[in-house]
Amino acid sequence: MDINLARTFLAAAESGSFIAAAERMHVSQTAISARIRTLEQQLGRRLFARSKAGTRLTLAGEHFIRHATNMVQIWERARQQAALPPGREDGISVGGELSLWNPLLADWLIWMRRHCPKIALRAEVGQPTHLLDQVKDGALDIALLYNPPQRPGLVTELLVEEKLIMITSDPGQGMYPDQYIYVDWGPNFAANHQAAFPELNSPPIYMSLGPLALTYLLTVGGAGYFRIGAAKPLLDAGLVHRVSDAPEFSHSAYAVYAAQRDNRTMERAVAGLRIAAAVPDRSGQGHAIAARPRVGT
Repeated sequence: MDINLARTFLAAAESGSFIAAAERMHVSQTAISARIRTLEQQLGRRLFARSKAGTRLTLAGEHFIRHATNMVQIWERARQQAALPPGREDGISVGGELSLWNPLLADWLIWMRRHCPKIALRAEVGQPTHLLDQVKDGALDIALLYNPPQRPGLVTELLVEEKLIMITSDPGQGMYPDQYIYVDWGPNFAANHQAAFPELNSPPIYMSLGPLALTYLLTVGGAGYFRIGAAKPLLDAGLVHRVSDAPEFSHSAYAVYAAQRDNRTMERAVAGLRIAAAVPDRSGQGHAIAARPRVGT
């Protein structure tokens, strides 16, 4: 079976729409429909029930989704194994959100080089949704994400228990709306922030990168939410002040990987992530490690 048929089936199943699947796969809706029709002919079963509201899986489709996921992941794993460089026994690929590369992803890469020198490494930084899709498709072994959603067949393991706190450059510990810096820490933070601060729905300054926003705050002044690990040395030095009456929000980092990917290389890679996460980061904040991962159902 053409592996693209399985990819197309999974894209349509996850999005609930042939139109959304076409946008995700960068092809026409006609191509999506043709691929699904070919797959249904090969299996001899209808996989989707279509209506004006979109598409939903039939019972046969629900039975097939696990096998389609396995096929795509096995194919990607085989493709990566065939491309291993000389002298490497296996390979592992890890992707992370931009603000997780330092120190977590960097420390993991160093640990792997020292303890697993015969493992080929590939690391990338990307958007959370794209990284999660890559893990689901098998193109990526592990994704490091903040507060990821649960997905069937994927393990979500807590690595770093982190908090976001509001800090200010004002010695009086004040927070003035016209100087507020909104840092985009993701959809969970956005929902909590909206509930806590409806009056800051249209902040004067918006930034999508924490380190950039922190540099701006230290230079120009203002207030905003930042990781407690990054803020602690600045608080200790008296360079910033915590806004005492502002709520704190959870901003924990997780490793997401396929539930059925169970081999020595994956075990060592995940162990390395746990070790890297357990070491106090370079900003002085220690990390707590979860005892048990969660598996999406």
